Amino acid sequence: MFRILFLLPIVLCVAWYLFLKHNRVPIKQGKKGFVYILIASALVLGFFLLMIKVTQH
Repeated sequence: MFRILFLLPIVLCVAWYLFLKHNRVPIKQGKKGFVYILIASALVLGFFLLMIKVTQH
């Protein structure tokens, strides 16, 4: 599972891009959504890394 975790931000960004295109929203206006996706993905990745580190002891 951890090996495919890098796909999370890619899939979410593609989904957000398709959502913006479908609703005819300019990418410039939806840029904040991409930032939120990247931040949330980094937090998820950080959480899993922390759990791996904690449970190895």
